Amino acid sequence: MNDFVPRAAHVSQARPHAGRRAALACMVSLAVALGVGRFAFTPLLPLMLHGGALDLRHGGWLASLNYAGYFVGAISCVALRMAPAKIVRAGLVVTVLLTLAMGLTQQFWIWAVVRFVAGAVSAWTFVFASQWGLRRLAQLGANEWGGVIYTGPGVGIIATGLFVSAAGGLGARTGWIGFGLISALLAAVVWSTFGEDMRALAPRPAARASASVAHAQREGRRADAFWLVLLYGVPGFGYIITATFLPVIARHALPGSAWPDLFWPMLGAALIAGALLAARLPLHWDNRLMLAGAYVLQAVGIALGIVWPNAAGFSFGSVLIGLPFTAITLFAMREARLLRGEHAAALMGYATAAYGVGQIAGPLVAAPLAASTGSFSPSLWLAAGALVAGAIGLVWRAWHTREAARGLR
Repeated sequence: MNDFVPRAAHVSQARPHAGRRAALACMVSLAVALGVGRFAFTPLLPLMLHGGALDLRHGGWLASLNYAGYFVGAISCVALRMAPAKIVRAGLVVTVLLTLAMGLTQQFWIWAVVRFVAGAVSAWTFVFASQWGLRRLAQLGANEWGGVIYTGPGVGIIATGLFVSAAGGLGARTGWIGFGLISALLAAVVWSTFGEDMRALAPRPAARASASVAHAQREGRRADAFWLVLLYGVPGFGYIITATFLPVIARHALPGSAWPDLFWPMLGAALIAGALLAARLPLHWDNRLMLAGAYVLQAVGIALGIVWPNAAGFSFGSVLIGLPFTAITLFAMREARLLRGEHAAALMGYATAAYGVGQIAGPLVAAPLAASTGSFSPSLWLAAGALVAGAIGLVWRAWHTREAARGLR
């Protein structure tokens, strides 16, 4: 009995450190799987085109195959039965190997397979790092670190962009191999964290509700899950339209200016700040209402680039689009855990797949619209309108759930 107090005090003191360690490990995992596995292709594509190993049409195919792989990976999360930590570890290893493969071969069919598989692996790593990380933080009482997890893609975007800017003269092959070696080092650093045992910190089971109330709650959660998946696809649609057309508009509006090259890093920096700020918002706030606010913020950012087509408008627009970029992911993944608890991976996967569908559908809708109107503005207004409509849907669902809960009292 005498040694209980020191031991309890030791556990209490260790929890903040363990929470920070878990969040940073997940952040690094997402930086590798998404920042390198998915987004390193963007800054390296011009070097691949310049080197003559690839033309623009085949570059488009590689990008599309990566999107398709991401969608397939997200859908297949429901069938994966391994422990989340093991899937994250496997995702890190495979991402390293696939990144190195991009630099060690020049054959297009191998690149095509690699980019498809890289998309699937990035989806698996994202979903299961989210599940593992959010669960770990909840058990440690360190939910305020949740936002750190979702700075990973932003860190990866900024790091890959700066690396290519600094060492672009060495060529695409060196870039891919360099990213692969850096990713291997990062994976080694966080490897042991995903071996930590969480059973000792398992949360206490909640008290059971009556049968009738429990049934009504299950039905409500099923409907909430459906709407979460459907409405989480909206920012995928709005983001990809903006990412596709806004840089072109900026270069056309600011010919010869250095500003257009800065808008993507601005978005990445705002993404990191937004994720950290989002984690500081009170946990009792409704995730759906926070998602709605994030959607509106992105819609305003898109509109700024249309109505104020100069350096200031595009700068503020990039910041407003970036701030809620991964905050949206944090709120959605928290909502999935709220609805499904320890079995949230399938719902997270379906939501991630819906986001992927939005990414695929965006250019298919916006490109013909831009061609028929002779302007990019209608496509961007469509993206902004979709985000506002999604925000309205989320507010309606939050209100409906609240009213239904009152009826059960």
